[in-house]
Amino acid sequence: MKHVAFGGRLVMLGFGSIGQGVMPLILRHIDMPRENITIVSGDPRGQDIAAEYGIPFTVLPLTRDNYRDVLTPLLGAGDFLLNLSVDVSSVALIAFARERGALYLDTCIEPWAGGYTDPSLTPSQRSNYALRESALALAGEPGPTAVLTHGANPGLVSHFVKRALLHIARDTGVETDVPATRAGWAALSRGLGVKVIHIAERDTQLASMPKQPGEFVNTWSIDGFVGEGCQPSELGWGTHEKVMPPDARRHEFGCDAAIYLLRPGAGTRVRTWTPLAGPLHGFLVTHNESISIADYYSVVEAGTVQYRPTVHYAYHPCDDAVLSVHELAGCNWRQQPTQRLMMDEIVSGIDELGVLLMGHAKGAYWYGSRLSIEQARALAPHNNATSLQVTAAVLGGLVWAIENPRAGAVEADHLDHERVLAVAEPYLGDMAGAYSDWTPLLDRGLLFPEAVDASCPWQFGNFRVG
Repeated sequence: MKHVAFGGRLVMLGFGSIGQGVMPLILRHIDMPRENITIVSGDPRGQDIAAEYGIPFTVLPLTRDNYRDVLTPLLGAGDFLLNLSVDVSSVALIAFARERGALYLDTCIEPWAGGYTDPSLTPSQRSNYALRESALALAGEPGPTAVLTHGANPGLVSHFVKRALLHIARDTGVETDVPATRAGWAALSRGLGVKVIHIAERDTQLASMPKQPGEFVNTWSIDGFVGEGCQPSELGWGTHEKVMPPDARRHEFGCDAAIYLLRPGAGTRVRTWTPLAGPLHGFLVTHNESISIADYYSVVEAGTVQYRPTVHYAYHPCDDAVLSVHELAGCNWRQQPTQRLMMDEIVSGIDELGVLLMGHAKGAYWYGSRLSIEQARALAPHNNATSLQVTAAVLGGLVWAIENPRAGAVEADHLDHERVLAVAEPYLGDMAGAYSDWTPLLDRGLLFPEAVDASCPWQFGNFRVG
């Protein structure tokens, strides 16, 4: 079905795994002339797929010096800039799109090349927190819609949180209407007693070709994973927390909803749980949703934060990616000379991506998408299970933005979660919810008897590994 009609031009920046995967969904579900679509990419990856669909493809890396000259002839009032690139400043593109009267969507807030590891910047200045603050500075005035960070995570998981809260309310006998405001959602989360939210993901996709030495293998953007993995580990910091980690720091600006650790996300692990995998160790990689969800669900009274959940990513990528991260860390975070994006060689596995809400009356509740490689291939071409969860979310964000063209700069938490999920869900495989009595202290045994606070299992120190 066609979800929406769009008469403007669509400029897609970048054509890696997500660009290649979302193109068939755009053509399938958005009613627009194919000749109105243009791809501009920094490298030739995916040229054959663009040709398959008859989409013009220009190889031209965007820089601080040329992006305005390149995009000005391609973008005007009523057009759409879909930013799926890396190493191009999202803030610069958002401002440019607004200036041109164009709509905008991205899946993460990117700095210019080198911004993630710039030694002239402090860890705070090169954090996702800082990138988010710079983007939200553009949100003060009404203007063309710019949907910030709307992939699977960040993006889709914010809508999962709202679904999960409504499920917990239903199952614990809490009567509630669907909140219509940010304050209403925050009050619901507070009333339910949610203390911690993990974006808990386990990717089990397996390829016929094992990882080789000197090779980074992943099921989605390798540049994206390495970039965010080398940033400081970040998390939204909840009001129930009693002890700050010794290597944690607060930011000296902005919303103050998050802290960062003085170590990279790909070098930080936490305990978490998903229904199929059970207990597992995940990487605490920085993501925008760790900050935006914590900020969105904050309850502030008389200038004081009375409630906020601790929120962070807990990611166990596919096994070859785990080996790749270990090798990357052993090389002092210098990226391997060879990259391989797993796609056609995947022979089995699923991506179990959801949100784990903890501390409420029923303990822990996971809700999310379980999508197998077989399902992904049956649903859409040029996708694996991981990429399809992202591209479905991009499609949902595109549709929402076209239907709401004057919303200004907004994050996923501010969108109509049911509208976005109605568009994305057909591509998400099995949507599932599961309660658990799991806590980070369960079955710690004699090998790991330590606990920061056994009387409150939901303390961050109990989740952190090592």
